[in-house]
Amino acid sequence: MDKRKIIPYNPKLKEYARQLRNDSTRTEIFLWLKLKGKQMYGYDFHRQKPIDNYILDFFCYELMLDIEVDGYSHQFLEVYHKDEIKEKRMNELGITVFRFSDEEVLKDMENVIRAIEFFIYKWEQHTPNPFNS
Repeated sequence: MDKRKIIPYNPKLKEYARQLRNDSTRTEIFLWLKLKGKQMYGYDFHRQKPIDNYILDFFCYELMLDIEVDGYSHQFLEVYHKDEIKEKRMNELGITVFRFSDEEVLKDMENVIRAIEFFIYKWEQHTPNPFNS
């Protein structure tokens, strides 16, 4: 039987995550249109998902994949360092973090999707399929 890993989250972030979902940026909405409703090979993504003491832009539990869309502010050193700390913590929890800039999502969506698809392809190659036993 598959044992699901329990990932901690701070309940105090729940309301803030809801607020972020309601105030999504144009770029987040653009990417969400490609991820929602299990469009990405049947994988279920959630947006603005509280994990530990952070809120992830897009998270797929099954893939343990976090996709972050970084706007202009992420170029500032202080924000960059916070991103590094967040990414390190996600990695400790077994979560892979993909970062894309607003510009990549808006102007090169094809390659953003291609990178996510490649991750899924590699993940599926290393995950035993119960139907192939």
